[in-house]
Amino acid sequence: MSYGKMTTPIEIVSTTSTKDSEGFAVSGNSVLANVRAYYEPKNSTEKWRNNAVFAEASALFRFRKIPGVTVTTDMVIICGGKRYNIISAEDVRQKGMYVEAIAKSQSASVGVNGSG
Repeated sequence: MSYGKMTTPIEIVSTTSTKDSEGFAVSGNSVLANVRAYYEPKNSTEKWRNNAVFAEASALFRFRKIPGVTVTTDMVIICGGKRYNIISAEDVRQKGMYVEAIAKSQSASVGVNGSG
């Protein structure tokens, strides 16, 4: 993978839960960073077949490390209008330059027509 292929814009989002004035839990998003990343959807290549630990993963993202931001599994990546829950985030080759995040696409909680 060439790091020159980091052309896909993504947002790294932290979801927070707060209570409104009536005491109900309200979830909100806080955008931590807008960066360009290498995006690889899950496919049937040798690399994905050998990665049985992350069988539920649907995408791989690689991007430059963001100063002051530690990417964790509590965060979400938004790419192309889709939300991805981060399953694993690790430093590529432990050099502190790039982060590799393996993520799972979020499924909608309501039906296509909005009911349900």
